[in-house]
Amino acid sequence: MNEQPHSHHMSVEEFRRRGREVVDWIAEYYREIESFPVLSRAKPGEILAALPPDPPAQGECFDAILRDVDEIILPGLTHWQSPNFFAFFPANTSGPSILGELLSASLGVQGMLWATSPACTELEMRMLDWLVGMLGLPETFLSHGKGGGVIQDTASSAALCALLAARERATGGESNEQGCNGLLTAYASAEAHSLVEKAVKIAGIGRRNFRSIDTGAGHSLEPAALAQAIARDRREGKIPCYVCATVGTTSSTAMDPLRAIGEICREAGAWLHVDAAMAGTAALCPEFRWIHDGVELADSYAFNPHKWMFTNFDCDCFWVADRAALVGALSVRPEVLRNPATESGAVIDYRDWQIPLGRRFRALKLWFAIRHYGVEGLRAEVRRHIALAQTFAGWVREDSRFELAAPAPLNLVCFRHRAGDDANLALRDRLNASGDLYLTHTRLDGRLALRMSIGQAHTEFRHVERAWRRIREEAARLSLAPGSD
Repeated sequence: MNEQPHSHHMSVEEFRRRGREVVDWIAEYYREIESFPVLSRAKPGEILAALPPDPPAQGECFDAILRDVDEIILPGLTHWQSPNFFAFFPANTSGPSILGELLSASLGVQGMLWATSPACTELEMRMLDWLVGMLGLPETFLSHGKGGGVIQDTASSAALCALLAARERATGGESNEQGCNGLLTAYASAEAHSLVEKAVKIAGIGRRNFRSIDTGAGHSLEPAALAQAIARDRREGKIPCYVCATVGTTSSTAMDPLRAIGEICREAGAWLHVDAAMAGTAALCPEFRWIHDGVELADSYAFNPHKWMFTNFDCDCFWVADRAALVGALSVRPEVLRNPATESGAVIDYRDWQIPLGRRFRALKLWFAIRHYGVEGLRAEVRRHIALAQTFAGWVREDSRFELAAPAPLNLVCFRHRAGDDANLALRDRLNASGDLYLTHTRLDGRLALRMSIGQAHTEFRHVERAWRRIREEAARLSLAPGSD
């Protein structure tokens, strides 16, 4: 009698048991997360040295793997989900999003074509249409018209895809055929994210053809400066093809004036892409939709639910007013991918809306999060975070040792100690080394400022209050006085 070959796969029974252990581990992690230093204290190479140089020849027991997560991996983490994480930007997740991601990973769907999993494509279409209404975006972005939305991995990919569509629209498709001719120009404010410059390099526009536009009051793009740069380029025979406007810059949440920029783009024939990566979530609340004034003039728009809408990384929502321009720029159709549904023209194949061919079932976690919270639940959390930030900004105003470094319209407060740059760096370093909280810095008007970014799912008043107390305590210990640099 032939013996059955030994299976190296995890059995269904073991998967069920180990799966429960992992969920228990996650639940306990969130229960204890406040006890961990927010910023990892690992030294360079420390984690690497704790990992064996060679892989195991034979499979190891799951207990050993989880033990190493506790002993090696956990000490090397900066805890982005800590309620005391106030650095960079929110990158929050939530229970329903985690469970949606788990289900997505379990299904293992490759959603490159409608035919490879219709539910993957059509759920994504519905989620992006839901969000058009939830954010008050123009109906031109809805999937039943000429436009539509897609989930990218990050705002960087969205900006690049928009630039490629702009490039092909400006050249009538010739750039894809013959390459760039050095005549196309692209524009963004000096405070825009570095993703724009990276996109310009990748798309073959060339860094010399990227224009960094001066900012005015509040660190937002100055429309007159943009108009002058475009006019100058046109006189020199250049073709302005792309402008990226930012709704909520990383440094200070500055808001570029979309309406004025959009009108300039329309006159010049340039594609307007709006990057609202973090701040866009605020538009869930009608009272904050002023941030989108003029967005109907945009050719494309993107925001990140994985920043401030309780949907874990990665999940960037990207819309275009005319999907033909995007698909025309990115579509390649080898014989192996041809199928009746695609040939009928009745379906969307999202592979033509992004750089990679393959794509994950990201819409599932977004669906879980929206359905769990509901629109009103999401709005309540956004309002709560903004209220906490405004309370913190009020405390800064009331303390003569500190000052606000920029307007704080939403959930980011840029502030500084009046003692100067060196003192603020020392203050930041002491706070971060304490493990009690994590802050990052920026430079505004040539001066260093500390950033208090409030938006983690479990951040409450007590965490913000404690952070302010620790900031003042460390400032006192450093014996900082105005002008002490």
